[in-house]
Amino acid sequence: MPTAKPALIIGSVAIDRVATPFAQSDKILGGAATYASIAASYFAPTRLVGIVGRDFPAAYRRRYLKHKIDLAGLQTDPEGKTFYWSGRYKEHFAGRDTLEIQLNVFEKFSPDLPAHYRDTPYVMLGAIQPSLQNHVIDQLATKRKPFILADTFDLWIHTTKPELDRLLQRIDCFVINEEESLLLTGERNPVLAGRHLRRMGPRIVVIKKGGHGSLLFHADGYFAISAYPVTKFVDPTGAGDSYAGAMIGYLASVNRTDFSALKQAVAYATAVSSLTVESFSVDRLSNAGRKTIDARYRELQKITRF
Repeated sequence: MPTAKPALIIGSVAIDRVATPFAQSDKILGGAATYASIAASYFAPTRLVGIVGRDFPAAYRRRYLKHKIDLAGLQTDPEGKTFYWSGRYKEHFAGRDTLEIQLNVFEKFSPDLPAHYRDTPYVMLGAIQPSLQNHVIDQLATKRKPFILADTFDLWIHTTKPELDRLLQRIDCFVINEEESLLLTGERNPVLAGRHLRRMGPRIVVIKKGGHGSLLFHADGYFAISAYPVTKFVDPTGAGDSYAGAMIGYLASVNRTDFSALKQAVAYATAVSSLTVESFSVDRLSNAGRKTIDARYRELQKITRF
């Protein structure tokens, strides 16, 4: 990555326990920032901002270091425990139920950036509270405006809409799933929802449709891509975060955000997220390697060309 710019990932770092219709995990490494930073690291030097507690295993830290992720922004609270989430997916993965959630140190998390992070040119804001996402933007260098991609969560649409509206005026790219786009815009048609979201502030919008691919909305055009044809589906947790992380990582790697680069970023994001669903935690994503990602990217090119 000789010309790649750094990418900054802000979000949750967690210990998860996941049940699916077919299997049950032990306690595993999770959190939006975990999936996104590992995905981004395949393309660009990656910096992570999050918080963990005294119980965060050293083996999990080594997983980040394997990908050469800069952990100067990973805070450790020696008095508390790491954010914990346990959930169960329904039959056919049609939604999931949260069984247990312990915010622990994440409850009072304030994403304060190390000095050398503040001029990072490509930034991904994971789906933390919009007030915290805005807090991060306040800390970024203003002389050379970074490219900012943000994700959100349905809870924030329900409870912190004014802060989310403010955020949408300050970001470049908004990545959201189809259900959240309906909730935010009232549009059941995702094409209309994408256009509506662009009018709310971000010049680029991506709507994720899970197993049905994703849609990219931009002033220069509209782009749709199918999902990668996964044959081993284990756990969808983190797939959306991997998607967003790969997007910001690819854009940082080419240092471009034009429509052509965005289409390629979406294709790479599709390839990377397809790996995430093939295991619990980040195991498949972390072990796959760039050659596997490139092979899936090329396969997607063949599938979508006619």
